[in-house]
Amino acid sequence: MSLRYSNIVKRVLFALVAVPVVIACISWSLWSYFLLFLFVAVSTMLEFYRLADLSGIRPNKFLGIGGAILTYVLVFMHASGQLAGNYLYLLCPVVALVFPTELHKKGPIPFTNIAYTLLGIVYVGGPFVLLHMIAFATGTYRYEMVIGILLTLWANDTGAYLVGTSVGKRRLFERISPQKSWEGALGGATMTLVVSYTIAHYFSIIDLAGWLGIGGITVIAGTYGDLVESMLKRSLKIKDSGRALPGHGGWLDRFDSFLLTIPFIVVFVKLLS
Repeated sequence: MSLRYSNIVKRVLFALVAVPVVIACISWSLWSYFLLFLFVAVSTMLEFYRLADLSGIRPNKFLGIGGAILTYVLVFMHASGQLAGNYLYLLCPVVALVFPTELHKKGPIPFTNIAYTLLGIVYVGGPFVLLHMIAFATGTYRYEMVIGILLTLWANDTGAYLVGTSVGKRRLFERISPQKSWEGALGGATMTLVVSYTIAHYFSIIDLAGWLGIGGITVIAGTYGDLVESMLKRSLKIKDSGRALPGHGGWLDRFDSFLLTIPFIVVFVKLLS
């Protein structure tokens, strides 16, 4: 069995288990949605800080993850109408504390550690927080929006992977990611727009133009998200972010497109609502 075929089999088997679980958690209730993405956010941040540690950087992962969790919880409570917006000001001291905590360490690169602590909160934790603004854009929980966005992300990744590994020849951004191809990007874009068109017939919570707009954002921002994560790994001199997810690598490998796509979609959705 070739390595590529073996990896495809692992991806398919993992998806057959994970996708129904994810969709069930999102559609079951707002609390199962809350717990699902809290778990994913923490797992992804732990992986991010582990990669930094392997490269000799020492971010304050406890403060970073704690700050991200607090942000996630407060924004969820506010977006769902259970907490006044004034409580969001509690986040300001968390950011400020990142700086003085470095005074008690003896490392040679304190501001690099500070930068990576904040990067973990903003780059990794931030998109999971912004997802609440999409899920509760109209004041009530809309699981259809979350599922629809994930379906477009999965379609883009799957289409790019299948086409890229089969017929990909022209490198998309060889300096950062030698495996990415223009053919793969086109395959991902085609599958994403087809899935977006299909979603519009089942989730009429927004119209066809809205779903196609989300699909277009996913294609562009998702591709850049993949490249940005590759740039991160290259800068840290690490090939794979992890092996937590069979056939997909680590949490960052799986959610790299998500991290850069959500900030753009939240603006798009807010403008629509």
